[in-house]
Amino acid sequence: MTTGNTELCYLTIAEASGLMRSGKLSPVELTRAHLERMATVDRVLNAYITVLADRAMNQARLAEAAYAAGRVASPLQGVPIAVKDLVYTRGVRTTAGSAILAHFVPHEDATVIERFAAAGAVLLGKLNLSEFAMGGTMVNVHFGATRNPWNTDHFPGGSSSGSGAAAAAGLAMGAIGTDTGGSIRGPASNCGIEGLKPTYGRVSKYGVVPLSWSLDHVGPMTRTAEDCALMLGAIAGYDPKDMDSANVPVEDYTAGLKEGVRGLRIGVLRKDFFVDLSEEVARGIEAALGVFGELGAAVQDVALGRSWDGRALYNAVVYPEATAYHRGWMQTRIQDYGPNCRTRLEQGVSIPATEHAQAQEDRKAMRRDYLAPLAGVDVLVAPSSVGTAPRLDAPPAGPGGPSFSNPFNLTGLPALALPIGFSKDGLPLSLQLIGRPFGEATVLRAAQAYQEATGWWRERPGV
Repeated sequence: MTTGNTELCYLTIAEASGLMRSGKLSPVELTRAHLERMATVDRVLNAYITVLADRAMNQARLAEAAYAAGRVASPLQGVPIAVKDLVYTRGVRTTAGSAILAHFVPHEDATVIERFAAAGAVLLGKLNLSEFAMGGTMVNVHFGATRNPWNTDHFPGGSSSGSGAAAAAGLAMGAIGTDTGGSIRGPASNCGIEGLKPTYGRVSKYGVVPLSWSLDHVGPMTRTAEDCALMLGAIAGYDPKDMDSANVPVEDYTAGLKEGVRGLRIGVLRKDFFVDLSEEVARGIEAALGVFGELGAAVQDVALGRSWDGRALYNAVVYPEATAYHRGWMQTRIQDYGPNCRTRLEQGVSIPATEHAQAQEDRKAMRRDYLAPLAGVDVLVAPSSVGTAPRLDAPPAGPGGPSFSNPFNLTGLPALALPIGFSKDGLPLSLQLIGRPFGEATVLRAAQAYQEATGWWRERPGV
């Protein structure tokens, strides 16, 4: 399945930005190409809940006029992007994937939308997700299932499923997801793209429907590390409207991006994370570590000071916070929730306040334990998942079992899903790169070096 302008849709943000700056590519042409591809491919993938075709074309014309006048706001000017549909957009419905908010139209933009607008980006639309970002399944009973572009019988990952599928399939040059327990990195892993969960407080959560106030993160999902860097640069920074926003200067994330990894120290969390991996995932990660070593990085095993039950700690935080946000609707509209979302919200009711309070205290010790190995290495490596994307008809993931992603929500450390090849069935493989607080530039630098050496990011799904 192809469209006439598919090649434009698979340009990177950096490539498209350069072409538009030189006058060789029109923002209008680029936006139209994406809308045309969406009209065909998204009938299969169902990545979008709301398409903003007229608005996008108007923004593209404004970007074209700005380029013609020599006014370049940022590298994102004229670049078509999309956002998960729990990000407030003034005058455009924001459903959070639920019947509860099916007709909710915000009166203001989220901070990330304001910052994209200031950067001159083009907003294509709002992307599908698990209901209220609750995860567990992407068979959204209200808006339908999003499908994995590498194999449409498979799960794209939750809860930022539409974001992962859209970025992988050329339906947006970049997408915004949210990550409470892995919901950026999971879809990025399953869809063969890069997804960055920044440091907690690095990107404003203002105007984003919450799942868990103390665990939610907002971040970019793109096909390359450079594009992640460009998107992060546009949205990062202090926001007084977000009480958890960190007043820390924003780096130029592209400045040292292509310096390579020679001399970089990479710590492998083998003892703590390399558990129950499929043979293909384990082999893929070992091969990737070999590439880092060949590029001049010093690769060594590291370990945490103690064993943490991240899943239990996560559950004790996320469900009470989610239930607290939803308590009004649970009393008046409980029948409007889908079964997966309702079950998880009801679980929050049964968790005692003492357990929640103890979990929040335990997070401090957990964070100290994760920071300890980062004193001796520059980045950590962990698996993204135990296997490849499951089938859509597989049973929903329950609240138990291992999680390689939520420890980095609990600790707030930046973590990126990096594609490292494919299984024998053609499904993407991935690992995580984890950095020090506000160390996104180093994480992105390592990802950039790997992708340049391997070229996995150039592969395209068959849709």
